[in-house]
Amino acid sequence: MNSRSSSVALIGETGRRNEAPILNAALVAFGEEGFNGASMREVAKRAGTSLSNLYNYFPSKAHLLAELLRRANDELLDRTSRAVERIGDGPAARLREAVKAYVEFVVDHQLAALVAISEVRYLQGENRDQVVRARDRTQAIFDEIVAEGAASGLFATPYPQDAARNIVTMCSAISTWYHDTGRLSREDLAQQHAHYALALVETRPGH
Repeated sequence: MNSRSSSVALIGETGRRNEAPILNAALVAFGEEGFNGASMREVAKRAGTSLSNLYNYFPSKAHLLAELLRRANDELLDRTSRAVERIGDGPAARLREAVKAYVEFVVDHQLAALVAISEVRYLQGENRDQVVRARDRTQAIFDEIVAEGAASGLFATPYPQDAARNIVTMCSAISTWYHDTGRLSREDLAQQHAHYALALVETRPGH
């Protein structure tokens, strides 16, 4: 696993004492060791709590991973939704801002984004279904923008659904290679990928 990440913690204070430290400890453990390699005992040790107390919060490692990914998806959805609502303009402008918000989330929470694409395969049943539903809500933002642009003739792509899916995949994949010592700043990286997205949907000149 790639253990590089932003110093920004994914989980802030919650209503339950010790929950945030547990979730952030789990994030680091899953990022460094993978779902199968990390143990509940290790998570408890990293969080500075007992194993029995950890089980009071989360009955299994799968529940712990599912809650982490749900919270990551919630923040990504919130950032993307607010970015699109603020711009309130045509599809090209909204797509640009949605992509920038997604990329900035990945840079800010690289480890969470990486765990989200690499470890979700280990979830099953309702745990997996909850994460997929949360992820689909973010995908729907891109689907709707691209569909609107294609219907209006602003986007010339004959494959709007595939284009929207590939834009999201492109943004999430940044978590596998980004390094904060690279040549592009957070803002430059976001702008660059917004440019890629508009090219992918074949935005007509002048927009």
